[in-house]
Amino acid sequence: MTATYQQFAHRPLDAPVLLVALEGWIDAGMAASGAASILLDELDTEPVASFDADELLDHRARRPVLHLVAGVAEGLSWPSIEVLAARDLDGRDLLLLAGPEPDHSWRAFGHAVVALAEALGVTTVVGLGAYPATVPHTRPIRLSVTAGTEELAARWPFLRGTLDVPAGAQAVVERFAADRGLDSLTLWAQIPHYASAWPYPGGSASLLENLELVTGLRLPRGALVTEAEETASRLDSTIARNDEHTAMLHALEADADETPTEGEIPSGDELAAELERFLRDQGGA
Repeated sequence: MTATYQQFAHRPLDAPVLLVALEGWIDAGMAASGAASILLDELDTEPVASFDADELLDHRARRPVLHLVAGVAEGLSWPSIEVLAARDLDGRDLLLLAGPEPDHSWRAFGHAVVALAEALGVTTVVGLGAYPATVPHTRPIRLSVTAGTEELAARWPFLRGTLDVPAGAQAVVERFAADRGLDSLTLWAQIPHYASAWPYPGGSASLLENLELVTGLRLPRGALVTEAEETASRLDSTIARNDEHTAMLHALEADADETPTEGEIPSGDELAAELERFLRDQGGA
């Protein structure tokens, strides 16, 4: 089985980097989707290819939007999975694979994405993700990496884990791209566990910053820096209301200060889960 897609006429591309940020992938604090939204909002894009959503998506889970005007059904907006071309702030070409994660046919989708990437001259594929971790919001965000080769995983000072975890469609693209000889990796932002259920703009900013590190691209940040500062201030205020939870935060800070910034992903404890419950009871930040 193959995943069907339609290609569109587009300008010539010069060795673009392919960025992968599919909705539904592990995305604590909406950090990856937030980073992708900045790129879509701040950069001029043009469509390069569109996958057949009827083949890949369950429309009962991802329903189209019906547009009603005074009781008249004027049209439908269908979910789509697209490859879009853009240029970074220095004029370098990039591609963005955006849209919902496919509900099925992952092998066919992965092979189709990689074949399209090769045809467009892509040599590097970078995915974006984020997961909740027992880390404090008062320390710089740490990243972990998954990659197609050991050399690529060790190239940058990111955390590297040894564990079995459920995979997403982005992991399929990463693995299939590596099998075809492309540099393929995914950057994972560690989001404070107690803040992972709400947008965490600091995670999006960190992903974009480190995306620049591994690709050489120069990317916009939008209002992420200001929004990250505001989020941190709200968290500070909420936690400061209770001495017990202030002590928990200090314990998380001490643990973070003792944990190496690269190497194996550290194990967690129950402190962050307790603080998360507290913050949710308070209405969050």
